Amino acid sequence: MIDQKDAREADLPTEPMSTEPIPVAGQAAAQPTLLDHMGGPMGFVYSTVPVVVFVAANAFLPLPMTIGVSVAAGLALTGFRLLRGERFTSAIGGLLGIAAAVGIVAVTGSAKDFFVIGIWAALAGFVVTAGSVLVRRPLTGAIWNLMHGGQHAWREDRAVLRAHDVATLAAALVFGARFAVKQWLYLADSTTWLAVAKIAMGTPLTVLAALVIVWAFRRTTKRLATPPRSHRPAA
Repeated sequence: MIDQKDAREADLPTEPMSTEPIPVAGQAAAQPTLLDHMGGPMGFVYSTVPVVVFVAANAFLPLPMTIGVSVAAGLALTGFRLLRGERFTSAIGGLLGIAAAVGIVAVTGSAKDFFVIGIWAALAGFVVTAGSVLVRRPLTGAIWNLMHGGQHAWREDRAVLRAHDVATLAAALVFGARFAVKQWLYLADSTTWLAVAKIAMGTPLTVLAALVIVWAFRRTTKRLATPPRSHRPAA
């Protein structure tokens, strides 16, 4: 006679077992952090290396050679990013920024003009963000609305409007501080300290402002875009 246990085992399917991890109940999938969205630690490196290379080269080399070294460093950094599998547009964007900065230096003959694009970009950012708050249409709220179909009356909710006033003012404060400090150092002809200010007021301040903006976005989503919980029917 065939043992019942053997019969049951013979009827089992012979498909190979899945090697995929079994999801654990109640365990949420890992979500990218704010720093991940901003490029992670490497994003900070990508924004810092060209500045350090330019200032270091300018301290020891004539300006034309400094420009050549900066362009070479930009090309090497772009190649490294492409080899790491980054999108072409992201990698080439950094190279174009370096090319524009050294191009201005080549025209003016002044090393401090390497930072002039960032200085005036900060002023433009301050004008746009602060102006949007003054006209009661804070920029972060307008962006949130566009991301959610543009159909929400977000300005009619006082709590939401206040949250975006705070978030947009945080961005305006970052832009304004960058312009004020860098413009002062630019007028003082301090190329080295301009580099220090660019690094210190770059990613760190951006992260702080982004945290406030993320808070405003989540608050708005919770109030305007999250459907109410349906009550379970009584058993």
